[in-house]
Amino acid sequence: MAEKFTRWDAADYLETEEDMALYLDACLEEDTGDGSLVRAALNDIARARGMTQLARDTGLTREGLYRALSATGNPEFSTVLKVIKALKIRLHAAPTTDAKPRRARKSAKELATA
Repeated sequence: MAEKFTRWDAADYLETEEDMALYLDACLEEDTGDGSLVRAALNDIARARGMTQLARDTGLTREGLYRALSATGNPEFSTVLKVIKALKIRLHAAPTTDAKPRRARKSAKELATA
């Protein structure tokens, strides 16, 4: 009897909002800088949520979302932000662990007396 294989799809395993947020966070960490991993993650999350509903929530067309989030897509940053907001995922910035500490700024009072 021949074994049957199916293609693994991350969208099949993204069941909760926490799963989706953690997946995107991991992809943000691992992305090489070209955005392809983040774009693929957003595509997976969008398909897990439902592309039609996401299109309604973003005001973009379903076809446009598929195209923007495809492997050959190059979405504008505004599109990425619309998708992230519609998916109810929050992005935040944090310094990398190897960031140098900033010098403390002088207060306006200290500058005035200097």
